[in-house]
Amino acid sequence: MTLWGKLEAQFGINAPTDQFHEVFSCRPHHISNMSPQNIQGCDLHEGEWGKEGAIVCWKYFHDGSAKVAKQVIETIDDVNLLTVFKMIDGDLLKEYKSFKFTVQVTPKGEGGVVRWTLEYEKLHENIRDPYSLLEFMVQFSKDVSAHLVKCQKK
Repeated sequence: MTLWGKLEAQFGINAPTDQFHEVFSCRPHHISNMSPQNIQGCDLHEGEWGKEGAIVCWKYFHDGSAKVAKQVIETIDDVNLLTVFKMIDGDLLKEYKSFKFTVQVTPKGEGGVVRWTLEYEKLHENIRDPYSLLEFMVQFSKDVSAHLVKCQKK
């Protein structure tokens, strides 16, 4: 069993891809309003919203318990609609030496296709691969898309 891992998930959305990307790259603090059952908050700890190097602190509910995460926004690519978050502190680092989240949305038809990629290194072989976390990312991303679609119809 290897300590390094990579998981990916892809799914379609009906929301405008530029708006979806903007939520993750520039306005992650709005996600708690779009998916309150999953994300309880996202605060700016250092830097500036929408800028690479910004440090954000998340409060979220996953696998039956409240958790926290501190991440640096490592990459914002507005051309390829891609954002990369790197874990620097929080509950995940109790089991993983490193963890990166990449979210990219590609236009398709009236909506797009979202791809989440989780790249990680486990602290030891007994740690399970984070499939439930990947499902969590998909779920709250679908909530974001549904919220954006609802706002368009107003």
